[in-house]
Amino acid sequence: MRTRSNILSRGLGLIGVCAALGGLPFAACAQGAPAPKITVPLGETGMVADPCPPQPPSPIRTPAEPGRPTVYATEGLAAYQAYGVWRAANDWPDLCHYRAANASLAAEPAPRVVFMGDSITELWRLYDPDFFTGGVVDRGISGQTTPQMVVRFYADVVRLKPRIVHIMAGTNDIAANTGPTSEDQFKANIMAMTELAQANGIRVVLASIPPTRRFGWRPDLRPAGEVRALNAWLRGYAAQRHAVYADYYAVLADADGGMPPQFSVDGVHPVTAGYAAMKVVTLKALAQAQAQAQAQAQAQAQAERR
Repeated sequence: MRTRSNILSRGLGLIGVCAALGGLPFAACAQGAPAPKITVPLGETGMVADPCPPQPPSPIRTPAEPGRPTVYATEGLAAYQAYGVWRAANDWPDLCHYRAANASLAAEPAPRVVFMGDSITELWRLYDPDFFTGGVVDRGISGQTTPQMVVRFYADVVRLKPRIVHIMAGTNDIAANTGPTSEDQFKANIMAMTELAQANGIRVVLASIPPTRRFGWRPDLRPAGEVRALNAWLRGYAAQRHAVYADYYAVLADADGGMPPQFSVDGVHPVTAGYAAMKVVTLKALAQAQAQAQAQAQAQAQAERR
């Protein structure tokens, strides 16, 4: 979900690879010599000790700000594109994305908070790296929709045993990044993640879908009304499940349901000022979820003493 090209293509050509990797501009995608094809050697079956090939680094060198577009590195871009081809064919939910990072956390204390989401979550740590320290873990993946997040939710959230999970999703469902979907399916996916977290003792913060009037990679769509409708449902469902609702829409939206230029260059992804406005909401929501967790723990302790 970074600055995007046409995500309508589902092939593995130039357009399809750019879309799968988060929509790198055509000029960036076209540069560099072809990289070797990626393969993962198999034994007697498809069950291998490490199913993930090495991941090349993100080509984003400097994230966008008002008056300054995203700067991409050209070196290594072919390897990044080749990995996108492999991922599209072999790892649709991108379970490999955080596999090594998750393993490295096994010897550390459980994180306080895991942020599950798409590129708006993934890019957050580029704009505010200090926020993602001290037990706050980012598990956003650019371009993802809720069905992909459901598949990786256990590996990237539950297994890490955080106290709180922050779930922000829906932008790419509305944009049909993985194909047409429905409101009912989106709701089912949010419910699946929420209830899986709660069944494992993890408090949930459900985030609103950030405002947008237009997707650069799907200019044919008009998402503002759908964003408002799904946010109304998210608010109600959060109350029903005793989760915390983080209303980013309220602090980011203009009168027309878009994100104004001081908060976003492309009208979808926040920049520094946008994330700063969001952070005020985030800290309040996390504090509320933490208070709920403490109250629950005290109630359980009292029940055990009886």
